[in-house]
Amino acid sequence: MIHTAIVTGANQGIGAETAKALAAQGVNVLITFLRFVPPPDPSTPQEYFTARESGADEVVAAITEAGGKAHAIEVDLTDPLAPAMLFDTAEQVFGPVDILVNNASAWVQDTFLAAETDKFGRLLGAVTAQTFDAQFAVDARAGALLIAEFARRHIARGGNWGRIVGLTSGGPLGFPSEVTYGAAKAALDNYAMAAATELWPHGITSNVVKPGVTDTGWVNDAVRAEHDVSQPEDVAGVVAFLCSDAAAKVTRNVISLH
Repeated sequence: MIHTAIVTGANQGIGAETAKALAAQGVNVLITFLRFVPPPDPSTPQEYFTARESGADEVVAAITEAGGKAHAIEVDLTDPLAPAMLFDTAEQVFGPVDILVNNASAWVQDTFLAAETDKFGRLLGAVTAQTFDAQFAVDARAGALLIAEFARRHIARGGNWGRIVGLTSGGPLGFPSEVTYGAAKAALDNYAMAAATELWPHGITSNVVKPGVTDTGWVNDAVRAEHDVSQPEDVAGVVAFLCSDAAAKVTRNVISLH
């Protein structure tokens, strides 16, 4: 059986490597992305800014050249209408979607402290309505609406095989210096765990992967000196496994990686 996946935020980093890993397993992949210019930060390598501003042509080309199938679409996930549009597009291009990877993030570093930088020299700002709205709209609300759209269509067509995987960070005890990001991801965790329980009778598993420090372009020398840094493909391999037949009995887990 040929599967179809939607992978959000897949123009770079973990999302891009996940799209490639799924395609290597024979999955057709709809890649979503949104180009944007992050606020300048002299402590962050230029590679990060280049990646966030990039399209998805290189990822699609890599998948195609390797014999896989992929289609990319730029979309703003803060739009509540985006999930239905993405599923419509995937169905038109490939057929019904049975894999959803909620990877996209609107990450912004914010804090409750009157601090201008974190311990790694990266710029910090205060928690505001703007930092809350931006991150919860993508990391929490968009993830929830995508799961809801996935479930509605899957159940309506009588599907009996499905995979949902979310990418998280922080956790229930908070994420100092990235407090809103951590809280938004904790909400996504909760949606994924509820989906695991509610959708299991319909053959859908739902899990969350919590990577360790992963070099998606933002890791500077201070971070590297303190942490064992993973590569995006290390995380993508775990996500791809959770989306495979081999993981049929794996559900309702938050899987932490080093």
